[in-house]
Amino acid sequence: MTSRADSAAPAGASLWQHHDFRRYLTGQTASVAGSSVSSMAIPVLAVLELDATTAQVAWLAFLGQLPAALLALHAGALADRYSKRRQMITGDLVAAAALASVPVAAAMDALTLSQLMAVATVRGAASVVHDASAISLLPSLVERSLIQRSNSRIGALFAVAATGGSSFGAALTALLGPARALLGDVGSFLFSAWCTARIEAREPDRAYAEGRRLRPEIGEGLRYVHGDHRLRTLTLVNATVSFGLAMLNTLWALYLLRVLGMGATVFGVVLGIGALGAAAGALSAPALARRFGPGPMMLAVLAITPLTQVPLPLASPGLGWEFTIGAALFLQLACAGAAGTTQRSIRQIITVEGMQARMQAVSTWLVSCARPVAALLAGAMGTSFGVRPTLVGGSFMLVVPVLVLACSPLRDLRRMPDPPPAPPGAVGPLESRPAAGRPAEPTGPGLAPPRAGAAGEP
Repeated sequence: MTSRADSAAPAGASLWQHHDFRRYLTGQTASVAGSSVSSMAIPVLAVLELDATTAQVAWLAFLGQLPAALLALHAGALADRYSKRRQMITGDLVAAAALASVPVAAAMDALTLSQLMAVATVRGAASVVHDASAISLLPSLVERSLIQRSNSRIGALFAVAATGGSSFGAALTALLGPARALLGDVGSFLFSAWCTARIEAREPDRAYAEGRRLRPEIGEGLRYVHGDHRLRTLTLVNATVSFGLAMLNTLWALYLLRVLGMGATVFGVVLGIGALGAAAGALSAPALARRFGPGPMMLAVLAITPLTQVPLPLASPGLGWEFTIGAALFLQLACAGAAGTTQRSIRQIITVEGMQARMQAVSTWLVSCARPVAALLAGAMGTSFGVRPTLVGGSFMLVVPVLVLACSPLRDLRRMPDPPPAPPGAVGPLESRPAAGRPAEPTGPGLAPPRAGAAGEP
């Protein structure tokens, strides 16, 4: 195992010259693309091959999301206790094995909806274990001053990978059938595990009490986030944004396809335009934060987000409105990409090493609980009041995170915060432990090794 400095690039080098960062980013991007294949293939498999009812499709989606609400805090505590890379690899291999059972059972004509639900649950749990470590690994791999740039690259590539994965999944489903199309995601998990195993930089040493239960460590994470006003504010902003967007997303496709009569091809193009917006927002976040300050920039893009929903209730069928909705979605996801990249970077910069995974787990847990509740609320409101009024209600919910941030001192944050002081004797991303037989050499700004993004945040 090499030290961080062994894999770091010279001062001023591009992030792409850091071998471990490239391995991390390549593996996680492939995993995001593969997950988009499954997101496309599994519902098709359930509906067309297994004749699932509407209620069964809803249960399939619910079981896939349930592990994040139940296990996120535990996975975060485990990631702060044990090797993050080992936990990532374990999650990838378990998910690959679960998904591989589907085409095998389909080939034997033995696939059932119960098995598909069990696979969705296991895959969801494995992803929670993987993501808790993958997201929190970044601050131990890159110098804190490079975290925002790193998250910017990650967010942009993930947005493109998700869209490309959906298109690839549609092609695989048409060519091979939905069951065998899942082999694309199996391959992505195996590739992700291989890339993670090739990361050479050493993780920080951990110290924990033998025999200590996870519950006290989970409590420490909750108190840590609640005790820092910056973490508390940004976590609430993230959760409330997710709640509002989940209300909108629940009925968005139904509204466009059924009420506005948008064709499937146009709908796919609109989604692709939105993905480009997410990538553009993530890439522009560092420059916008430098020019206007992270606080004012986040406040501005959060304030713009509700305005991007104005065309939805006003729209009627027609090409002009389709262009307008596509442009609004581009702007909405650009704002989400810029705000998400910046708030995640701030949280990672100010959190001490031993709390990274638990800090992230608190945000993941709140988001994972908010989304199903928002979906149920949207369904109830849509049934009682109609789709358009529900979309208006979801748009007003997006004002809540603006108020949360506006009432916080973070609204005036003019530069990225400084990291917490390192404990005496700690080894940071740019400090190397002496390798056997030779002294350590000083290095300039750079990485030592790191998903998320976003995977689970807006």
